[in-house]
Amino acid sequence: MTTTNPAPTEELRASVEGTVIEPGDAAYDEARGIWNGMIDRRPAAIVRCAGAADVSEAIRFARAHDLPIAVRGGGHGVAGNALVDDGLVIDLSAMRAVDVDPERRVAHAEGGCTLGDVDRETQRFGLAAPLGVVSETGIAGLTLSGGLGWLRRLHGLSCDNLIAAEVVTAEGEVLRASEDENPDLFWAIRGGGGNLGVVTSFEYRLHPVGPEVFLCFTIYPIADAEAVIRGCERHLADGREELSPVAVIGRVPAADEIPADAHGRECVIVLAVHPGAPEEGEREIAPLRELAEPLADLSGAMPYVEAQTCLDEDYPRGGRYYWKSVNLPEMSDAAIERLVAINAATPASTPDSTIDVWFQGGAMARVGETETAFANRGAAYLIGLEANAEAGEDATDAVAWVRAAFDDLRELSDGGVYLNFPGFLEEGEELLREGYGRNYERLAEVKAKYDPENVFRLNPNVAPAGAAAGG
Repeated sequence: MTTTNPAPTEELRASVEGTVIEPGDAAYDEARGIWNGMIDRRPAAIVRCAGAADVSEAIRFARAHDLPIAVRGGGHGVAGNALVDDGLVIDLSAMRAVDVDPERRVAHAEGGCTLGDVDRETQRFGLAAPLGVVSETGIAGLTLSGGLGWLRRLHGLSCDNLIAAEVVTAEGEVLRASEDENPDLFWAIRGGGGNLGVVTSFEYRLHPVGPEVFLCFTIYPIADAEAVIRGCERHLADGREELSPVAVIGRVPAADEIPADAHGRECVIVLAVHPGAPEEGEREIAPLRELAEPLADLSGAMPYVEAQTCLDEDYPRGGRYYWKSVNLPEMSDAAIERLVAINAATPASTPDSTIDVWFQGGAMARVGETETAFANRGAAYLIGLEANAEAGEDATDAVAWVRAAFDDLRELSDGGVYLNFPGFLEEGEELLREGYGRNYERLAEVKAKYDPENVFRLNPNVAPAGAAAGG
């Protein structure tokens, strides 16, 4: 198929309930736009699906015409795998229905939902699924590769709270994956990425959260980085799994609520959300707000749905993003010194770039290493390396900074990465084997069963057992 031959496209239009968009259509440029402005690709066609039946038809059409397939859920994945040049994009963005059963504490959410979509519905009942930390993130990509959020130490990862999912396979077959139905597929989609099929809906276990919570957002001078990180460690050592802090090393944002003389200074920001009553949260979080003399403290009580948006402005649609990650087994003095030095070397052209220290453990570490496809659960810290540039800005230096920092920190790591922060997957199979750990070979076997021809390969791709990646 070429983009100048309309006949196959008409065939596709006739077979789906949703919308088919192709080059020349008024909606094409909007439809091919995704969150990461660094990604600019031109698909042969985009199918904005109305349901699982449309997804099945789109897969069959793409295979019949030898078109590579990209799958778009929320379109927020940093690697840009939601788009493909000269291929077919299966777009779930119109599939955003959420249904909540408050008595069973279960939410059913379609594959195009964002975190905000799910949070708005579940919070009507004072419930929440453990999702991420930016409300515009798609639930699909987040969950399929793990899902780190404010509740990770208390309730585990997003994928740990998945009860079941509807998956459309490479043959266009619609399957239910759960502990009782297609359990091998259910095992694999909990951390194995979008490698096995198109997940058109998710069922999550919900937990009491909010609706009012207390948010920690305290900004300290970079000179106090060691005291801040050590203070967080001490606080969590007392068994406080309700808190799942992130220490963000970067520069003070130029926000109106922050004193102007602090803008642009190197800093470390402690972020955390306590899921219980605000009064309890304020007491529990108080020590994290007193680790040194802060430059500013934006902490306070607020609705959980608002706390879930507190970082949205830092990641605007159309910005240019490149992220990588490194697991660390411990936070040594040398590691802290290295993080501070790496931050000092951030390119001046990208002051919004950060180094994020995710404190792990708790519930996410109690799941067995091979119980789900998500691996490296025992890592005490995840270091996120973020090159964040404004729309249209040259991010070349920032990308090089992330890659150099990644190589530097790997010397302190005993292996493992988080595949929702994957760079652009340029490293190939070796890094994927680290990301999936002992689960890699089993993932390859499940892949061979459900996608033996590697139809779904625009992802952190585990090739079918006995085949080469990319084929």
